[in-house]
Amino acid sequence: MLDAAAKLFVDPGYAATALTAVAAEAGVAVQTVYAAFGSKRQLLSELVDVTVAGDDEPVPLPDRPFAVEIRALADPRAKLTRFAQHLTQVHARQADVMLALAGAATADPDAAEIWQKHVDDRRRGMSMFGRELLATGQLRPEHDADSVADILWLAMDFRNYDWLVRRRGWSSEQFERWYVDTVIAALCPEPPTAHR
Repeated sequence: MLDAAAKLFVDPGYAATALTAVAAEAGVAVQTVYAAFGSKRQLLSELVDVTVAGDDEPVPLPDRPFAVEIRALADPRAKLTRFAQHLTQVHARQADVMLALAGAATADPDAAEIWQKHVDDRRRGMSMFGRELLATGQLRPEHDADSVADILWLAMDFRNYDWLVRRRGWSSEQFERWYVDTVIAALCPEPPTAHR
């Protein structure tokens, strides 16, 4: 049912998709959709959550293996490199759904509420990651927790992936390098230049 919703909420779109259409696409009775999700809004909310997480396991993102691996690394570049790998995987599966959600949020109050929750969740996640990067002691001194979170929050936006990978044809590796180089340049001191 989530796969059917993902397909139809992208095209023809959330507003244009009735739960009867989701049921037909999934090959189930509409009562089954109502029993599982209760409402179209809840179906959209769970679709967004599963698309971001990659599964429906009740494991908070900070406790997932990629986050544990990032915390174990000491260097900001290493942390950002590992995060970029995770981010690219997330964007590859979520870009269509997030673009559809962002569009639906401009006209539908339920979609707008879910979109705002997603934006707030991203900000909270980047605030936690920013504090972790600050704790390395290797960022430029003018940065505080808010400025680091702002930079991380902007750089991880799915629209960057949509433009660079999906529209401009960059490889995943190019996108990951761009993410790491961009964030490092914004947060970390420039390495000393070698004297000749």
